[in-house]
Amino acid sequence: MRPCAVDRFLSLWPAGWSRQRKSSATMFTATVGLLLILWLIAIPLSWAPAPIGNHAELFAQGTRVTVELTVVAGLAGVVLGLLAALGKTSRLPPLRWLAGLYIWVMRGTPLLVQVLAVYFALPEIHPALSLGEFSAACVALALNVGAYNAEAIRSGLLAVPKGQIEAAKALGLSKWHTFIDITFPQAFKISLPPLVNNIVALLKDSSLAFTIGVVELTNAGSQVKSSTFQAVPVFIATAVIYLLLTTVMTQISDAVERRFDVEGKLG
Repeated sequence: MRPCAVDRFLSLWPAGWSRQRKSSATMFTATVGLLLILWLIAIPLSWAPAPIGNHAELFAQGTRVTVELTVVAGLAGVVLGLLAALGKTSRLPPLRWLAGLYIWVMRGTPLLVQVLAVYFALPEIHPALSLGEFSAACVALALNVGAYNAEAIRSGLLAVPKGQIEAAKALGLSKWHTFIDITFPQAFKISLPPLVNNIVALLKDSSLAFTIGVVELTNAGSQVKSSTFQAVPVFIATAVIYLLLTTVMTQISDAVERRFDVEGKLG
């Protein structure tokens, strides 16, 4: 089913444009909108009554850190997911076991435990593994979302018909060219919807970086609440900013999904 919000957005572009062109325009517009939000969000927040207005810059800084965590961990998580998916589908048993162990541990333990383990436990194993708050949060979030991405990409790889791979072999294509030119593009398109959902969920999961002292949006709201003892306006402001960010990121991710929908399965 097509998301209604995206339909309305796509209908704003000239009717003669192709779906791919409309999707590219939507991606560009939403990305510019996200950058404007990050740059200018302190201005509308400063118009709000106390305690939001007089802490507008703290909320703005927390918003920027939240998006930075999402982007850095999201990109790293896609790379980790691809590597783990290739390991899980490998014919080499050690690679399958290693990838399976990684996915099992990351999906079977709470993200909060993973964040605390990366920040507090790794330095006890070896001092060289000590990371700053932001870096530790990025590593934990990337490891967690990478495990979920791995299963999404693996399902995409398995969904590619074997007949196409056998046909590529019959045409004399190497394993590398078969993967790059035939298997991966199809698997990526199949995996795109769950990958998109994982990235949007990551934006909300980044709030757990609060537990190790990263001053992201949730931490910024908590600081304001602790200093003013006004919980309701702080929670409302925090929730509205998260809704704004997830709405814009959903527009971008849905446009990316439609940009690669060459067959027009999304209508």
